[in-house]
Amino acid sequence: MSGPSSLSGDARPAEGALPAGAVVVRAADVETLTGGPATIRLLADSEATGGALSTQRVTLAQGADGAMPHTHKLSTELFYVLDGSLDVLVGDRVLTAATGDVLVVPPELPHAFAASRDSTADLLIVLTPGVERFEYFRQLGRIVRGELAAESLLDMQDRFDTHFLVSPPWRAARSSR
Repeated sequence: MSGPSSLSGDARPAEGALPAGAVVVRAADVETLTGGPATIRLLADSEATGGALSTQRVTLAQGADGAMPHTHKLSTELFYVLDGSLDVLVGDRVLTAATGDVLVVPPELPHAFAASRDSTADLLIVLTPGVERFEYFRQLGRIVRGELAAESLLDMQDRFDTHFLVSPPWRAARSSR
């Protein structure tokens, strides 16, 4: 697995070392997880950004579930819809976000997301302050492959600042599709 790097190795003339705190992640170095109807590109984790943020790109097949209802105790989560249409739980409301829309969810606010019934979704997700979450996504991959039970995430809610909950509005919205 590769990760964030400096600009060396680029086709452009050498630019020297990056200023302190700057991070460049080359597309060729991104770890990509695929499983079921989702592709997750692990862009930059908290350690790489000095704790400022963690970010990933998530691509969902038509109607595919993304994240189940949860909250973050410490972090704000930003969703930028690069393409497609996304159903999003925000508190007790379910709304639709489309290409170009941005949604910011503060700590403690329940949220979830999924590709809309008739659409795919491609989104950039940023969590700030950052939490080391790449291992969370790797564990999701092991769950999708049947190597671990979904309940294994329950023991790691504090580690990943992802606290699962039940949301009747989300359940109703997703079951009516």
